[in-house]
Amino acid sequence: MEAINEISEPTGKHTRTAWIPAFGSGLLSVLIIFMLSISSPDSAAAQDKNNVVRIAKLVIDSAQLQNYMAALKEHAETAVRVEPGVLTLYAVAEKNNPTRVTVFEIYADAAAYQAHLQTAHFKKYKSTTKDMVKSLELVETVPIVLAAKPRL
Repeated sequence: MEAINEISEPTGKHTRTAWIPAFGSGLLSVLIIFMLSISSPDSAAAQDKNNVVRIAKLVIDSAQLQNYMAALKEHAETAVRVEPGVLTLYAVAEKNNPTRVTVFEIYADAAAYQAHLQTAHFKKYKSTTKDMVKSLELVETVPIVLAAKPRL
């Protein structure tokens, strides 16, 4: 036997319906309400305004491209894993021109960004790649919308 529970978000704009087995509806309802409360548009907007969002546009020496990608991968994975203030580091290469690399970075706030610049793994990345990078343009941005599906 199943029960239907309707849960409205705090904004009142959306109603989500969950099919919940009758015997577990209490605990699951509490979990769903909690998840909705932490992912509400109001709380996300409050967090986003303190974020530091940057775009790095790089041109890499084609002879060093594989070495650069390995160094970037090591750096990004380490930063996201060990630094709580590093929220996102996405790196992509242009399909038709793989020496053009774009890195999209999101930090919790300015202090997290400044702390990131002082880490051993960032300094290692910069010293390792200094002769691989032909050009670097850093673009400061103002977040408009930062939307992503949650990872489970």
